Parts: sequence; C-alpha cells; structure tokens
Amino acid sequence: MTSNQHVPSNEQWAELEMAARLAAKQAYAPYSKFSVGAAILDGNGKIHIGCNVENASYGLTNCAERTAVYAARANQGMQEVAAVCIYTPTDTPTPPCGACRQVLNEFGPTMRVRAICDGDEMIDTTLDLLLPGAFGPKNLQEPAA
Repeated sequence: MTSNQHVPSNEQWAELEMAARLAAKQAYAPYSKFSVGAAILDGNGKIHIGCNVENASYGLTNCAERTAVYAARANQGMQEVAAVCIYTPTDTPTPPCGACRQVLNEFGPTMRVRAICDGDEMIDTTLDLLLPGAFGPKNLQEPAA
C-alpha cells in the first residue's frame, strides 16, 4: 500500500501526536516564541520528527514540517509521506504554511494532515484539500511525443 492510500490507525495518530508534542519542545524560536513540532509517518510506517528553527535573518527560518521531511529524507532515504501531525502550544491549531504544503506535496499529494493544539480544536484533512491544483513532479514530466 502506498502512502497516498494509507490512513493511519488511531494508535499511529496517538504516536504521531506524542512525537509532535515532544518535537515542539526542541524548537528554536527565540524571535517569534512560537514553537512548532511536526511528526511525519512515512510510507513504511516509520515516524520522523522536526521542529521549527528560527534565524536572526528571518527568511532563513525553517518550519517544523520541512525539518521533518528533510531529516527523514537525509537520514533514512524516506520516499513517501502518509501523514503529518503538527502541534502548536496554542488554543487553536495551525495548519502547514504554503511553503510546507508544497514540500509535503512532493512526498504525498493526498497525505492525511492533522493539526493539534492545547485547545479542543483540531484540523483533520488531506493535503490535496489544503493545496488544490498543486504544482508537483507530474508538472515537470516531458510531454508525450
């Protein structure tokens, strides 16, 4: 089963949520004070984490979702993402930003996306609903002769 078809079990969501909460504690957010943790479930069922890492040159800041994807690819050769869970210690959940949506699209255009927080709200959707008409690898294919 490919990640594009994989729906995480309740147990996997619980593991992703715990991992995202722990990852947020590693965030480096001295400027915004907005810590974010992300946990991705790859196509093989492994969990990878990331946190946001800010920089005094604000444009060089990296979000938690992208950190998780890049680390999973660099460390484990991850090829597909089945799901992502994003945690913010706020009253309302925060979905992935546009840049993160684009990076996530590269590895799982229809992945499950869940954003959680300290409040009662949750976002539970799919990436293709968050990023309709996404640009991706298929757009770079050579035209048929």
